[in-house]
Order: sequence, then structure tokens, then C-alpha cells
Amino acid sequence: MVTGVQTCALPIYYMKKKIVAIMMMAALALSTAACGSDGGSGGGTQTGGNGGSTTSASDVANKDKPLVWFNRQPSNSSTGELDTTALNFNKDTYYVGFDANQGAELQGEMVKDYIEKNIDKIDRNGDGVIGYVLAIGDIGHNDSIARTRGVRKALGTGVDKGGEIDSTPAGTNTDGKVAEVQDGKLEVNGKEYTIRELASQEMKNSAGATWDAATAGNAIGTWSSSFGDAIDVVVSNNDGMGMSMFNAWSKDNKVPTFGYDANSDAVAAIAEGYGGTISQHADVQAYLTLRVLRNALDGVDVDTGIGTADDAGNVLSEDVYVYKEDERSYYALNVAVTADNYKDFTDSTVVWAPVSNQLDSSAHPTKKVWLNIYNASDNFLSSTYQPLLQNYDDILNLDVEYIGGDGQTESNITNRLGNPGQYDAFAINMVKTDNAASYTALLNQ
Repeated sequence: MVTGVQTCALPIYYMKKKIVAIMMMAALALSTAACGSDGGSGGGTQTGGNGGSTTSASDVANKDKPLVWFNRQPSNSSTGELDTTALNFNKDTYYVGFDANQGAELQGEMVKDYIEKNIDKIDRNGDGVIGYVLAIGDIGHNDSIARTRGVRKALGTGVDKGGEIDSTPAGTNTDGKVAEVQDGKLEVNGKEYTIRELASQEMKNSAGATWDAATAGNAIGTWSSSFGDAIDVVVSNNDGMGMSMFNAWSKDNKVPTFGYDANSDAVAAIAEGYGGTISQHADVQAYLTLRVLRNALDGVDVDTGIGTADDAGNVLSEDVYVYKEDERSYYALNVAVTADNYKDFTDSTVVWAPVSNQLDSSAHPTKKVWLNIYNASDNFLSSTYQPLLQNYDDILNLDVEYIGGDGQTESNITNRLGNPGQYDAFAINMVKTDNAASYTALLNQ
């Protein structure tokens, strides 16, 4: 009741109108106060529970929002030269992956060590030639290039091309005379053996998707028909292809198979004869992918919760990652997984304990992140990386929208980034390393 109004003397109709008017005025006053003195609807701030203010997605230009490239580093697919424009898109842009060269060399040495330790039984036909076949993921992908080079370097089968080991698929190499590789030599217990890459090819399917497990399964069928018991070792650029070949042929024929990624099924298969794999510390990578975004969104030093402890006690030790400032890139370090230690890696989706502490939502309010996986069918990314991301997004108070691509075209992904203004940050996994501009063009609009 407003002072001075004799509502008791008014008809009921007018009383109702007066009450409605008062309620509307009160609601308008509250709305105006919530929007700020200027009455605007998009220029204010949202107050966090700690009394500070957090900027909403609509307040920041898309080109200025935090961005992390992950798993596929922006680079020239032919030369490997880094795309510095993409890596410096804005002050809060970083790359997260793993040390590809260190991991590649580790895989090669793992294969070599296995051959040396099992030399008495590994030469299946006793011809003195240790023959291997190699599944190559993507001839234009830096990681694939590094892994192919790492195996060829360790086994002595690489040839120089422009100052680097040639990573080109050799096709079929029955007599050891193709130009892309050479026969290596290995002396064990006073006896010299020849190491020969019998065959290698890029595992690309008819639709254009690379790192294709089904294609690898078909390839081992063709290779086994051609070479039979001359195949002593199977090597793959990743576990997806490696496990496809293992299940299709090498398991039954007791031929050791080596992959990369330490997927749970591959680690478990070591007990059944899978030779080994490489853990690229996906648990650390997934954490770093979201952590650099969290830090940028909070406006704190990028090293927070990485090299220096955050307010929840999360911190990484120097033996699991490196940061290269000139490349604006974080790289997780790799670990060989073999019969000696595979039981420590049976669950690839467990978060890394030193960075598993929940952040306080009042100090680190929820923010929305757009994140894509280049291929929803990729074994490593879908079965290991994304589950880890989903564990960490809760810990870091990030509301992540996950987008799965077809592994073939950037447009299958970029077409689903139609409204970047509704997100606070972006995590991008490209189909091809050359295509960073397909994404930054959208953010620059």
C-alpha cells in the first residue's frame, strides 16, 4: 500500500490495477540495479563468489579469448616449420602436445632392445634378416614423421634426405633396394643380422581419413600374404593401427607388435604378446590443455598450477613436461611401456595425481569452453584423451562443449563454430596442421 491512497474506498478492479502497477515498478527497479547505473545489458560484470568480478563471454572480442592448439601443432606439413602466426594469435595462445622427437627415439630404441633381448627366437625363418613392416599414420603429420624417423634411426634403416632421415613410405621392399630405406646391421652375441623394412605405407582410407585402423588391418593381411614368416616385427605409428594389425594377424602368429599412445587395450595386450607402446603422458597433456585456458581466464600467470603450485596445491614436476617459450608450447615427456612395467599403465584415463585437486568454484568460477576432437573415431583421442579432459574439466571448473569431427575436413568442425561469442575460450585439434587459419578466421570476424 502506498501512503495516502485510500484503497479501501476504491472498487476492486482499480485496486488490482494499482497492485499490479506497484509490482511492475518494483521489478523494474530491481532489474535496473542488476544491470548497473547505465542500464546496459551486456557491458556489466558478473560477480564471483569471492567478491571479485569475472568477465562474461560477450564482453571479450573472440580474437582476444584464450586459445590452445592441442595434439596437432600448427605447422607446415611438408617442412615441419612452425606456424608462428597461429601460435601467437593473441597473448593467451599456446600449444599443448608432447615431445615428439623424444618419444619417437624412445619407440625406436624400445623395438631395438626387444630384438636384441629376443634374438634367439625373433628370426622366424632363420635367414639372418630381421624383417619388419611399418604402419604410417599421416605422411604430413609431424608426430607421424618423427615416429617413422625414430624407428628407422634406431634400426639403421633410415637414409638421409635433406639433412633428415627420409620419412616417406617405402611401399614394398622385398630385396632391400628401394630408395626410401636401406638395410641396417645389428650385431648381437658376436653375430651380425640384417634389419630390413619389408613394407610401409600411409594408412589412409578411401574417404581420406588418416591413421586409419581398418586400413592397417587390411594392410597386414596383404603383407603377410606377400612375406609370410619373413615378417619378424610389426611397428606402428600409433596403437590404434597397431592393435588392428595385432588382432588381425600378429597375435595368432606370435609376432611382436609395437605401437604408440599407451591406449588401455594396447597396454592390456602386452600380456598377450603385444611388444610395447609409448605413453605420451596423456594425463599430463589433457591437464595442460585445460590448465592454460583456466589460467588465462583467471588472469593469472600461465605457470600457475604447472610449474608453481596453485591455491589447491596442483603442480607438475619437471620430469613430466617441458615448456619452450619461443614456441609457446608445452610438451609432455614420454615413457616406454613394456612387459616390465605395463601393469602401471593399465588405466589410461586416470588423472595425474599431483594435479587432481579440485579448484574452489568461488575463486575460479565456471567458464564455457569450445573444444573439438579432429576425428571422433580416433582411438587415442576418443578413448584416452577425451575421458581425461572430461575428468579435468570438473576439477578446473570448466564447462566444456566437446565436438567430434570426421577426420577428413576442417569444415566438418568449423561449421559447428557458428557462434563463438557464447564461449569464453577455445581448444582446437585440427585435421591438418596447415589449417590453423580456418579457425582463426572465424575468431577474427
